[in-house]
Amino acid sequence: MAEDSLVMRGRRLWEGLAGVDGAAFPEVGGVRVVVSPGSGFCPPGWVGVVVLEGAALVTVPAPGLVAAVERAVSGAPPDAWTLRTALRAADVLGPAALAYLPDGGLRPAGGHVDKVAADHPGLRALLAAVGPEDADEAGLDALDSPAFVVRDGDGSVAAAAGYHRWPSATAHLCVLTHPRHRGRGLARRVASAAVAHASAEGRWPQWRARPAASRRVADALGFREIGWQLSLRPAVEPAAGY
Repeated sequence: MAEDSLVMRGRRLWEGLAGVDGAAFPEVGGVRVVVSPGSGFCPPGWVGVVVLEGAALVTVPAPGLVAAVERAVSGAPPDAWTLRTALRAADVLGPAALAYLPDGGLRPAGGHVDKVAADHPGLRALLAAVGPEDADEAGLDALDSPAFVVRDGDGSVAAAAGYHRWPSATAHLCVLTHPRHRGRGLARRVASAAVAHASAEGRWPQWRARPAASRRVADALGFREIGWQLSLRPAVEPAAGY
């Protein structure tokens, strides 16, 4: 897939997730704000921001927030700090980098990987072992795919990966390694298997991550970052017209 085609496909995906007819990314360097209470960019009632190759599409839950967001980004593409300050955000998720795999671009990792059911007890044990923050970041609960795992010597799951089936034939990757086993290349191994499975299904792999270590794994597998996503829960009072 050519570089510009990668960005175009990403834009189509997120324009659909915006949840409102006519939502479209502007030209590079521009910002478009749309009202979408049902946006797939963010939790309900939040402001969602997706920036791809310098063009920003922003969803707000009510008309009264449009002016505040437009003031915040006037003259420049949005950044996390500017928006957080302007909206006096009560809570923030992200920013998280968005990376996608060009067709045929996977650089596979070697090593044995087991395929298990998405509800395998070993996955639940792994999620319990890492704590809620890492578990939420990984998103391994309720996978739409099988899970691909590497086991420790005692049979416990040391690392796991799978994916959620998103619109536009997209596979949203989920990867997690037990803290005791990080730094051994296990995340790359299980993610490689999950990506290969998704590609065989005709799905387009997406990697969304905040931690630098996770972003390095994606890069090693052949993913290319083309933007980022941010969600903010605004504390500002919406203007009249809410």
